[in-house]
Amino acid sequence: MPSYATNMRLKFPILALTLEVVTIVLYALFVVYDTGDAHGHDGSHAKSNTTQSTSPMTLYPMFQDVHVMIFIGFGFLMTFLKRYGFSSVGINLLLAAFGLQWGLLLQNIWHMHEGKIRVSIDRMINADFSTATVLISFGAVLGKTSPVQLLIMTLLEITIFCINEHLVVEFLGVSDVGASMTIHAFGAYFGLAVARVLYRPGLRNGHEKEGSNYHSDMFAMIGTVYLWMFWPSFNSAIADPGDPQLRAVINTYFSLAACTLAAYATSSLVEKKGKLDMVHIQNATLAGGVAVGTCADMDIQPFGAMLIGITAGVISTVGFKFLTPILASKLGIQDTCGVHNLHGMPGILGGLAGIVLAVLYIASLDFCCYQCGLVMKIPLWGQPPDQNCFEDSIFWEVQEEEEEHEDRLTHGDDSKNKTEA
Repeated sequence: MPSYATNMRLKFPILALTLEVVTIVLYALFVVYDTGDAHGHDGSHAKSNTTQSTSPMTLYPMFQDVHVMIFIGFGFLMTFLKRYGFSSVGINLLLAAFGLQWGLLLQNIWHMHEGKIRVSIDRMINADFSTATVLISFGAVLGKTSPVQLLIMTLLEITIFCINEHLVVEFLGVSDVGASMTIHAFGAYFGLAVARVLYRPGLRNGHEKEGSNYHSDMFAMIGTVYLWMFWPSFNSAIADPGDPQLRAVINTYFSLAACTLAAYATSSLVEKKGKLDMVHIQNATLAGGVAVGTCADMDIQPFGAMLIGITAGVISTVGFKFLTPILASKLGIQDTCGVHNLHGMPGILGGLAGIVLAVLYIASLDFCCYQCGLVMKIPLWGQPPDQNCFEDSIFWEVQEEEEEHEDRLTHGDDSKNKTEA
């Protein structure tokens, strides 16, 4: 039985402040405002294939949309766990706040002008994109990791992501405007690799707190709706202005709509008595946005986007129903949020035009992901023991009244049962 030291009194503040101080020093040395006098080609992301020649604030509305997805969409999507809401939203905010700073630095070291990184709206959007990879991976290990472990994962994953993205975009010339491969598949399979290394034998049969209730599922649906609404901006934010950007919005719009119908229908089909499963609705309805990403700005016509969306909705729902239990029982991959079904498989679907490249690219990540998981597995980082997984109170101050109320309800039921017996 591994030993756990979950007290964060020193380790968390020291790590968080050290990372921020180092980041501030690097920003002081290398980062300045983009004053518009040194525009050049920015290839920091597959979608950064153009420089905006109009007002520097032209992209700000789309930046806001992407920002909402990162902080509200992803955060609330993971609140389905009945005792882990603080961590789902709170740690999401923590990782995103550090990730966007670190991502902006590393994505742009390849594109410095006179030794400086010039901050503009499109580069801030790219920084949010790099953060999305971490938040996707976070879903795979949700409830089983400490904030210290997750900060380390953020540091390592964004570093690897930026190197991988540069190779894929600059050297291989892959077109991936909606980042189906570079963000979604990367984040999903990175998270699954980490989850495998952090495998918890004590959780092989599940956990009493690894479930939802009525209210936690309602909160998770807030995240779903926000992501669903703003996904067209995610896939089109830094596409070429004009027709390509318009096509990206339209294709994502229709892919999501078709995916939703497919997810609802498939959920009813695979569940007993034809009832809908909230897990499917919260997640599989978004798979169309992931799957259409690679070709979002291409001339595939709305019906083509719909076909991609339908396929993604079916694959994602079937994955949640049948594949996730197999990964857990046979391969030891305990995927809490089912990121393989929402981001992994739809991400691969989105990259079918370059399937050989996608397979090689995922395989090449295995070693790096495995090493990250080994670093995170060190007991020093405050990983919670099995009995405290999926529980807010180990890392948060939780109102005692709520716990006492639950205890009274439990003991009251026990007393009633004994009396009746």
